[in-house]
Amino acid sequence: MENAGDGPRSGKSSQGPAGPGLAEVLVVWALCGLIGLSILLTYSREPHETLYHVSGGGLSGGLSRLLVFVNWPGALIAIAVLGVVLDRVRKPLLGLIALLLCAAIVIPGVVEQSDLDAKWINIVPAIGVGLVLVLTALAARDGIGGWGDSRGDWLRVAVFVVLALVSVPWFLAEQGVYAGDIPGLRSIFYSKQVYHGEVAVHLGEHHGLVGLQLMTIALLLSRELPRMRESIRRTALAVWLSGLIAYGAGNIANDAWGEQVVKRGWTTWTLPSVVRPDLNWLWLVVLAVTAVIFFTALKPRRDQAATDPVSSST
Repeated sequence: MENAGDGPRSGKSSQGPAGPGLAEVLVVWALCGLIGLSILLTYSREPHETLYHVSGGGLSGGLSRLLVFVNWPGALIAIAVLGVVLDRVRKPLLGLIALLLCAAIVIPGVVEQSDLDAKWINIVPAIGVGLVLVLTALAARDGIGGWGDSRGDWLRVAVFVVLALVSVPWFLAEQGVYAGDIPGLRSIFYSKQVYHGEVAVHLGEHHGLVGLQLMTIALLLSRELPRMRESIRRTALAVWLSGLIAYGAGNIANDAWGEQVVKRGWTTWTLPSVVRPDLNWLWLVVLAVTAVIFFTALKPRRDQAATDPVSSST
């Protein structure tokens, strides 16, 4: 049985780890910080005409786009982190409030791809992300607890490397650089070529790169699933991580296909958007892939409670 109390649990016990480690969580926050800094610098420096669906420039424009990033994909990432840290710190009410605030991202109009300027409503999910940061700090008071299960890392690395190569134009665009300005890349990737009066790959953040961010972070946090106590929260987190991987892959496919295939004139057939939930065939694929990932890779095993000291002690 779990001990009563309101403080964070220790990362260790006489029987083994008393909960997931926070090493991957801290890496996730560090990655989000680096991406956020990159967005702030690029959107503060570049003219808004070279960016995507923003109207402001300078520092205010950079801060505006940074707030939108904290909403999307930040709130989606924070929900995943919340699932891990709540296994180490007993703050259910604060966790529920953070979850509801982050979930506001699904309300139509909070973040729209057609208008990426910050609005007052964007403060709501940002507060939720901030609360998850607070919970992370509380969970870390008793130590980091080490790294998660390394099984499957070869597959995680392989997936990341392949998709990172596809994402090269987006990596550069987020730094305010066109792939076409770099010798050796201009013959591989479309970027500065004009398509319907605009460059093929705009500068700044791309939803394809957001897809890679979500996949990378979900793959990182999945290493902690075997160390978590058997619970509904753990199963829900496994479903959420599976969904982030599939959702991220859908956004990568949509963005890469449109920019590197359709805009070259190879075909006029396009992939539907999956940025927001919609009734289209690619969303059906995302849901199907989510189920496949969950049932084949991330679903908690029934026999784990008997072999895992964390689960058997609860």
